[in-house]
Amino acid sequence: MTTTMRRAAHWHRPLMLFVAAMAMLALVSAVGIVADSRILTGVPIWLKPFKFSVSLALYGTTLAWMLSLLPRRSRIAERAATVIVAMGVVEMAVIVGQVLRGTTSHFNGTTPLNGILFSLMGTAIMVLFVAHFVIAIAVLRQPIADRVAKYAVGLGLGLTLLGMLVAIPMVLPSQESGIEGISGAHSVGVPDGGPGLPVVGWSTTGGDLRIGHFVGMHALQALPLLAILLRRSLGRLDERTQARLLMVAGGAYGALTMLFTWQALRGQPLLRPDALTLAAVAALVVATATAAGAVLARRHRAELVLAA
Repeated sequence: MTTTMRRAAHWHRPLMLFVAAMAMLALVSAVGIVADSRILTGVPIWLKPFKFSVSLALYGTTLAWMLSLLPRRSRIAERAATVIVAMGVVEMAVIVGQVLRGTTSHFNGTTPLNGILFSLMGTAIMVLFVAHFVIAIAVLRQPIADRVAKYAVGLGLGLTLLGMLVAIPMVLPSQESGIEGISGAHSVGVPDGGPGLPVVGWSTTGGDLRIGHFVGMHALQALPLLAILLRRSLGRLDERTQARLLMVAGGAYGALTMLFTWQALRGQPLLRPDALTLAAVAALVVATATAAGAVLARRHRAELVLAA
């Protein structure tokens, strides 16, 4: 464990400093949740900075680890990662600043200052998206010897971009809340701030676009973890088969991200799916199982040919 931490300390320095800052902010926000009794949009006012700081700490750590896998340094990727750090600092400064002012950071145009701050966050996210895309291209252009790791990194980076894109409907005209100065919403069919699931706050009475966004964004961690599990539990399989199974899982993960977003856009709570949503889930499960079975069957046939 100590050796791993020492190695991590030498990963992309701006990212790791950002991760340390986000970890400290998460602790401060956790204290704020307990010590500050203010409620905003139905949840403790410090919950948003807590969730964002934890998410950005995971994001920064994973990006730094991925950059460390490259056989040779990519200055373009490293500079793009530094841009991501800068944009993350901007976003968290606005979120925390608005908490200290006792108001919301997202969709808030109730005053000129609030509108400027929300626009600043939107610009930061767009720049972050482009920088993440640059990193994805730079990483995929390098020859990573471990095919499974290469697929895990590539799929994780790509699906995270999808996770960013599925958040766009939150700010479309169809999400106008009808409240003066509020342009956009997480929830669909119900006002933001209503009953929600513990911690995450996802609406239990209407659709919630944060679900698909959350799932897509954390592909960056999910796909590498899945690659590790495949290697440990199915280590007897050859590298090509493991990589193909990972591709099947990546496709299913992307489809699941879109499915959650589609469900939310129909104003449907996550835990109250209708028959159409359940049918789509069943189709995804069957398609994934069939594709995985085909990969394993192909390997089995290849083994029989070699044995003959």
